[in-house]
Amino acid sequence: MNTVLGIDGGGTRTRASIVEGERVLAFVEHGSIKRLRVGARVAEENLRTLLGEVFKQAGVQGVRAASAGVASANMPGVAEWISVVFRDFGVERSEVVGDEVIALDAAFKGGPGILQIAGTGTNCIGRAPDGGRECYGGWSSRLGDNGSGYWIGLHAVRRALKAHDREEPTRVLETVGQIWGTPTIDQLVNLGDSTPGPDFAALAPAISQLAEEGDAVAAGVLQEAAEDLVESVLLVRGKLRRKHNLTEEVPAAWIGSVIGKARLVREPFFAGLRAAAPQMPVKESEVAGIEGAIWRAQRLAEAS
Repeated sequence: MNTVLGIDGGGTRTRASIVEGERVLAFVEHGSIKRLRVGARVAEENLRTLLGEVFKQAGVQGVRAASAGVASANMPGVAEWISVVFRDFGVERSEVVGDEVIALDAAFKGGPGILQIAGTGTNCIGRAPDGGRECYGGWSSRLGDNGSGYWIGLHAVRRALKAHDREEPTRVLETVGQIWGTPTIDQLVNLGDSTPGPDFAALAPAISQLAEEGDAVAAGVLQEAAEDLVESVLLVRGKLRRKHNLTEEVPAAWIGSVIGKARLVREPFFAGLRAAAPQMPVKESEVAGIEGAIWRAQRLAEAS
């Protein structure tokens, strides 16, 4: 029976699982393997530590196939260095794809559908019945990723600074200052404008809590995030219908903590999709990307 490895490498953490048939032999979580986030050296150290732990837990020396879904998989050299590490751990066949690809297959197992990713970053990918794909977003934290955890943190600070100038009430700057250890606005601005700068995505849970408590600045940011995510799904839906001559709705799914943990994003996200496309099925529960990686690894092993 084929033993396979699946890896879900998001922007914040990496999950790995080794499966034999229907039986899960091991599951391990570790730090990010995204080079743009942690650097090449740390990314490789994290991957080797992760693989060492998951292989030890599974009690195996190698696997038939592995599929790794990794943020920024298309960046030069990413697939190559991961493949080298895989070979060092006895992986016979492997592939490295975007984390959105494994999440799409976790939701639809190779079939048609639309997946909205909303975590540290955002991306939306759709697949037509003919296998063709259409996308929206995913252009990185600085150039896009509207509605992401990073976007929420960054824009909450920006809007709070504007509110400060207008003498409008908000607790965002006070809260961010406590998280960052910056007791004055000048110190907060200097840290926020530094390079590489603080982790704006890590502010999202606190912004969500402030919004729940009635902070107008925080609530406004979450409202716009939800609107951006709805627009993202609808744009991909429109591309699929227009470019692939679809007349029937394809289902939609989602993954990521922004939708999963922020009620003031999740509820208007679902409501917005129901209002704009009432016939489109939308999965209520979050997709687990690691399941797509395992599914793809099993297909890879069967093809060998």
